[in-house]
Amino acid sequence: MDALDKRKRYDFLVPLERGARGQTTEKVEASLRAAIVALDFAPGEFIDKGSVCAALGVSRFPVSEALTRLAAEGLVEILPQRGSRAARIRLPEIRESMLIRRALEGMVAEAAATRLSPAAIEALRGNLEAQQESVARGDRPGFYALDLEFHTILVEGLGMPRVAAVIDASRANIDRVRRLLSSPRRHAVTLAEHRELFRALEVHDAPAARRAMEAHLEAVVEELERFSVEHAEVFVQA
Repeated sequence: MDALDKRKRYDFLVPLERGARGQTTEKVEASLRAAIVALDFAPGEFIDKGSVCAALGVSRFPVSEALTRLAAEGLVEILPQRGSRAARIRLPEIRESMLIRRALEGMVAEAAATRLSPAAIEALRGNLEAQQESVARGDRPGFYALDLEFHTILVEGLGMPRVAAVIDASRANIDRVRRLLSSPRRHAVTLAEHRELFRALEVHDAPAARRAMEAHLEAVVEELERFSVEHAEVFVQA
């Protein structure tokens, strides 16, 4: 749970460079979204607007507007007379998002077994080698990025932009969950699951590829259910 330790200062927010006019709110929104997903703001933690303004070097208006937009995404809760906070994670939404991902990515894996190019297969092989190195080093941020890349290679390798868009749309809160579950043990298990999927892709076994992907994502859901019982303060059950 070290990722949930509260920060006294917002030094994880990088001051914005002065860009084109009219883009400040978008940049603030992107910065805050990244911080929430990375758990720099813990689920349920209040976000001090003044501190955000000071850290990013902006006025209060773009911060307020960015928080409103993030509230529409479900990443922020705006409480009248109390302020804004990083939203706690809603388990029903996560279950629904994982159901969508399991269905879509299962079909993606099945199609990839017969349609993925040799270049994409080699890209996956290189990614798995890098994952192994990250596990050996205990590099949590590095493994997180490689995990995302592994799944991206599969979808992009099939040239399915609309499928990719649907999967990406469900990722923000799921990515917070993945960071919550991040641990050396989870990374080693994930690597083993990715290798199982890769073996099926390499021999063009479509049913096995689908089963491997579905089992991989189902394992995340099962671990989340256990974690949510132990850390109920982070979640909203209904």
